[in-house]
Amino acid sequence: MTSSTTVRTARRRTLRIAAAALTAAAGLALTACSGSDAGGAKSAGHTTMRSAAAESTASGWSGLQSTDAKADVKAGVANKQSGRQQPGGAHAGSGGTAASPVRTQRLADGISKAEIYQLGDQHYRAKIVARGSVLATLETKGHDDGLDANDMFITLTLDGQVHSWMGGGHQGPGTFKLAGGWTAKVTKIGELRYRAQIIGHDGVAATLETNQHDTGLNANGIYIVLSTGGVISAHA
Repeated sequence: MTSSTTVRTARRRTLRIAAAALTAAAGLALTACSGSDAGGAKSAGHTTMRSAAAESTASGWSGLQSTDAKADVKAGVANKQSGRQQPGGAHAGSGGTAASPVRTQRLADGISKAEIYQLGDQHYRAKIVARGSVLATLETKGHDDGLDANDMFITLTLDGQVHSWMGGGHQGPGTFKLAGGWTAKVTKIGELRYRAQIIGHDGVAATLETNQHDTGLNANGIYIVLSTGGVISAHA
């Protein structure tokens, strides 16, 4: 083999090796690009799925909360319709008190009012309320009731009528002329216990007695209160 032939053969081998190297390099570059794109697509896919999951979870909580709220509303309506009250309800009755007063009446001081409840036949209760607070309670239990509220006198009668007036009290013991021609003979019979005999033209018509609480009487349209301190007052 001549030297020129040897040179041409070496050149062809060099070209083939270079071409093979270029082909391998191109393949590696293509593989690298494909891997990068696949990773990007995978990352984008995960982001989209996470967003969808978050939206689904938020929607689920929102729906649950709405369902609970509706259930609470339905329960409240059902309780209202059946007369049941939630704990702390404003109309919960106690001690036989009716759910709501049969009427409310302003009293003589211009500030207090009486909330009158019917508990039964000739059985009434009156709550004396001022500025949202219950100050006292009167109740008829087979007889009229009365109260001396700081020189405002109040009676509650068996038919549920409330009568109030200011002043006019007499401090017992003693005998006092009252409205309507009545005379009251007041005696002390014990601690916070006084007795008043209500005397008319025909003698003793009625007797009031305090037993650690005030008492009252309707004497033919004349309203009389005797307090535990021995104060007696009457008003037509």
